[in-house]
Amino acid sequence: MSHTLFVGLDVHKEKIVVAIAEEGRSADVRGYGSIDNTPAALDKLIKKLGEGGRSLHFCYEAGCCGYGVHRQIVDSGQYCDVIAPSRIPRPTGDRVKTDRRDAIMLAKLHRAGELTAVWVPDQDHEAMRDLIRSRMAATMQRQTARQQLLAFLLRHGRSYPGIKTWGRSHYLWLSDQKFERPAQQAVFQDYVNAVRDGEDRVKRIEQEIEEQVPSWSMGPVVKALCSLRGVSTLVAATVLSATGDLGRFECPQQLMSYFGLVPSERSSGGSVRRGGITKCGNNEVRRILIQSAWCYRYTARVSRYKADAFAANSSTVRQIAWKAQLRLTKRYRALATRGKPIQVVITAIARELLAFMWAIGQVEKPANA
Repeated sequence: MSHTLFVGLDVHKEKIVVAIAEEGRSADVRGYGSIDNTPAALDKLIKKLGEGGRSLHFCYEAGCCGYGVHRQIVDSGQYCDVIAPSRIPRPTGDRVKTDRRDAIMLAKLHRAGELTAVWVPDQDHEAMRDLIRSRMAATMQRQTARQQLLAFLLRHGRSYPGIKTWGRSHYLWLSDQKFERPAQQAVFQDYVNAVRDGEDRVKRIEQEIEEQVPSWSMGPVVKALCSLRGVSTLVAATVLSATGDLGRFECPQQLMSYFGLVPSERSSGGSVRRGGITKCGNNEVRRILIQSAWCYRYTARVSRYKADAFAANSSTVRQIAWKAQLRLTKRYRALATRGKPIQVVITAIARELLAFMWAIGQVEKPANA
């Protein structure tokens, strides 16, 4: 009897479809059946498959069902990998997809070592990640409300004459808008209320993030990253919620690739063709890094707004942060002088900013490390 079983799980809201691959390159791979997606049913499956002292290696795709299955399997003493769906090899000619076939494919590829596992956060880290994601949802909701209000005003020929929207002057201008028909006035006021509610929600969540970061295990790293120009507590917390300990990346290029900020490539034979960035990984982190990179179009200096955060860190972190300013401001000017499109310039700065974040992550470690 085989001493190791490779178990593929196709996890859904109510059911888990199970497939088993015996140890050995040419050993049997078969569907096992389906179980309820409950802790009791999963515990029963683990005990049954582990009879006789067999070692179990589970795997399932990362998705909306979270990491509860992974944690239960690991707590039982077995192995479990959560697989990155985008990195699963898929035959181009395969036009049949069922839960059973997916589970069999996972078991077979897991036995062959062809799957890429994602990093699984602990429950405290996942809680902070949920808080960061709630801010993303709130900002999207606020943006939608703003667009709806501006679209309504534009339909009625009203456009704000100022330069900067959503400031004090813009809100004063909005308060002066009046409509003859009560129905349109009611719609206008409802849109304005939605915008204000969205802004209040974003502020509440941001305040909660600021309060939670000091007690978070990544708090010391967040503090260190804030020494970088353009990196606030929100930016640092957003990046670290997606990566965890930056020390798990062997080199900065891995971190750049993790967020899809490296150029794509399609080369064959003597032909080498490189394109835009791959855009893999977390879209929100990539967006917020692009925003931070715009700060490096100015001359290198420590502003009064950044002075306290800069001085609060160790000498090594300050040296890295200042080196980042010198390097990235110079890099921005060099690329802009060469006539590169501004989007390309800013993306290049964001990519190198990640490298300096990685360098700080090698110096400053999480509180529980």
